Amino acid sequence: MTENEQPAGPRSREERRRNAVRLLETELDVWVATADAGGVPTLVPLTYLWDGEAVWLSTRPENPTGANLAASGMVRLCLGTTRDVVHIEGSATAFTAEELPDGVGDAFAAKDGWDPRKEQGYDFYRVDLEQLRAWGTVPELKGRLLMKAGRWLV
Repeated sequence: MTENEQPAGPRSREERRRNAVRLLETELDVWVATADAGGVPTLVPLTYLWDGEAVWLSTRPENPTGANLAASGMVRLCLGTTRDVVHIEGSATAFTAEELPDGVGDAFAAKDGWDPRKEQGYDFYRVDLEQLRAWGTVPELKGRLLMKAGRWLV
């Protein structure tokens, strides 16, 4: 669905789950929102990897996003368009390139051709999904919560 397209009617929760997984599997970048201890927000797009269970991000630990992820572990991610939103709340765990589980670094690099392990000073962050909401327009606001406490509700 493009930015200006409207669905014929509200999609079922199952359709929205399938779409959310499709976006997790196919999008190249995700919007990443964090905040520092004082509540100052940071919002940046980052390349990511979806491994079927978690989202993997990579950034420098001294960047605001990396520092916020390491300090609080709290993150919000957003995929899609303003008319096809996938909104995720999760908790992040930091990994150095040397600490990555087998296969994650190679899969991350293969996704879009960028390998943070070849850059100096990049860490990785595993985001475990806690809540996932998906909606298009107002008729889909009801029932938009599709995952709670890391478990799919549909």
